[in-house]
Amino acid sequence: MKRTSTALMLLLLLLAGCTSLDPKLTPTPLPVPASWPAGDAYLRQNEVALPVFTYRDVFRDVRLQALIQQALANNRDIRIAVANIAAARERVTITRANQFPRVDSSADTSVSKGGSTAGAVGSSGGVRQSYALRVSPSFEIDLFGRLASLTRAEQQRFLATEAAARSVRLTLIGDLADAWLDYAADSSLLRIAEDTAAAAEQSLTLTRARLRGGVAPATDLLQAQQVLETARQDVAEQRTARAQDANLIQLLVGAPIAPGTLPESIERAGDTFAPLPAGLDSRVLLRRPDVVQAEFTLYAANAEIGAARAALFPTISLTGLLGLASSSLTSLFSSGAFTWSAGAGAGYTIFNAGAGRANVRLSQAERDAALASYERAIQTAFREVADALADRGTVEERLRATQANVAAASETLRLVNARYRGGIDSYFTTLDAQRTLYNAQQGRVAVQRQRAGNAVDLYRALGADAAIAEPTEPGEAGS
Repeated sequence: MKRTSTALMLLLLLLAGCTSLDPKLTPTPLPVPASWPAGDAYLRQNEVALPVFTYRDVFRDVRLQALIQQALANNRDIRIAVANIAAARERVTITRANQFPRVDSSADTSVSKGGSTAGAVGSSGGVRQSYALRVSPSFEIDLFGRLASLTRAEQQRFLATEAAARSVRLTLIGDLADAWLDYAADSSLLRIAEDTAAAAEQSLTLTRARLRGGVAPATDLLQAQQVLETARQDVAEQRTARAQDANLIQLLVGAPIAPGTLPESIERAGDTFAPLPAGLDSRVLLRRPDVVQAEFTLYAANAEIGAARAALFPTISLTGLLGLASSSLTSLFSSGAFTWSAGAGAGYTIFNAGAGRANVRLSQAERDAALASYERAIQTAFREVADALADRGTVEERLRATQANVAAASETLRLVNARYRGGIDSYFTTLDAQRTLYNAQQGRVAVQRQRAGNAVDLYRALGADAAIAEPTEPGEAGS
């Protein structure tokens, strides 16, 4: 009989380790085309393999790389993400502990006084003493895999949290690169505004001299003064913008930054940003941290279905009690003081107004929502990459156009100034040429910023930085 009970126990334990009511989750086809768009707005991509790169391959200025390293070590959002990973890891451990036996212990003593009984053991003048030490093991047999499903769900949430942390790091690197470019662009705009203000001062001096000589009207002097004051206003605004850019960089880095670590101009900063090969295969999107996070969230929701299904079946538990009891502390550990008991129980809810099956349907609905979120994440990622590729396909043409526009506007201003000094044209023509050149120079800076920013957009959209830790395999969490 004893052998039969032991064999039955081993069989139950074996079944508890292999039963699962999780629905089979089959991979769904990508809800996006297999390759990136093609056409006049897109560059031809010749790289077939999925691209592998790090931020150092894209952002090649050593000063920016040093700031990125500082940010990854000091940024508060990164610290929050690391703490969330640690918390998720411990939740896995807590949930997984329910699959193992639990052992509780207790000890107590009591003293009571009653009527005197002749020959009573442990009595002395009506005082009774008792001592007890108990160890209570208990174990729920996971016959239908409820506890295992809950553990798998927490493991997948841990992996989703880990992917979310990688997404935070990726976003931080992209935001820091954007702030770096904004500082560079505002530095270039500040230089243009200062040059324009200097030229306006020279023009104002010339116009004042012409006014004294009776060659120019008073309106020319007023217009020259307007150009100068406008340029001075732009200088002040660009200084403010550049200071705010530096403040943002310092916030992202999480520590004070030295002025020498910031770029001088968008021309120099843009040349240190390298374009990324997007490849032809849209499966690269599966490596984006937000897509990985959505995928593990889907796995967790699927495991919750298995736990909800298993909750519809009876729960089986084993309990035991090992103890020592004695009326004297000196004899507590004697052989006659040892007691033990064992038992098994099963519990099943007969009626709960349909809450059990509703819980299954709820977990299925949450799984469906997680699946839709996963597919939406892929579709959003596809659009972001496609948009970045479309921008890359035309940005060089725009840059060439703006450079030609600046060259033409500069030559026009030179000729107009010569004609104004010769008394051929009015100052209004010179004023219009100055404004045209100023706007053309600002437009060139904007396109140079867009050109460099395209590398940041594509880096962020692809999300496959090899320098950011790869996710752990689903079965490794909590092991």
